[in-house]
Amino acid sequence: MKLLPKDFVEKFHPFALKTQEKTGISAVAILAQAALESGWGEKAPGNMFFGIKAKASDKPHKRQLVVTTEYLSSPDKGHLFPKVLSIEQVAAKRWKYKVKDWFRKYRNPKGSFDDHAKFFLQNKRYATAVKVGKDPLAFFEEIAKAGYATSPVYFDVLAKVARMIERYLPTAFSERAVLLPPIEDAEHLPEILEEDLRALVPNWPKRVDRQG
Repeated sequence: MKLLPKDFVEKFHPFALKTQEKTGISAVAILAQAALESGWGEKAPGNMFFGIKAKASDKPHKRQLVVTTEYLSSPDKGHLFPKVLSIEQVAAKRWKYKVKDWFRKYRNPKGSFDDHAKFFLQNKRYATAVKVGKDPLAFFEEIAKAGYATSPVYFDVLAKVARMIERYLPTAFSERAVLLPPIEDAEHLPEILEEDLRALVPNWPKRVDRQG
């Protein structure tokens, strides 16, 4: 269900705080990721708020097939997915795959937020990100460097979302946040993000491989 930013923050802030207690990662950063990945709660099948991949061998109640988009460097990688719906070349050495792939599934939102904590604590490539997790902007920088997503605007869009969340959740945010441009149209933020990610950066992948 699509929520306004203020309602999204109010509903999921308690889960983000619990994750913050476990990992040290700012609740603002956690909420920003959840909001971006789920479109403010509109696209969270199986209570999946962070787009973490599952395995075909996982127990049925812990996995789900979801239609997603991937961008790969070859048209011959269809074997990587349970089902390929379409393949389209969008640039030199870049193909857009519309596929069905396995993603993790949770009983409730709490399970998804708990899994977010485990994911970052158990994956060594995000160790630096966890160390700077108290600062949302530094955290965004580090997960981008570590390959959480491939878009060059991933940091920028997360920063915008965090700025919006800060508006509804006063907190000790990074001083660098004052350098971020404000977003005036709160109700249409999902559409603004969609424009950032799809129109301005056509090769932005909807999902990336975040399998822990």
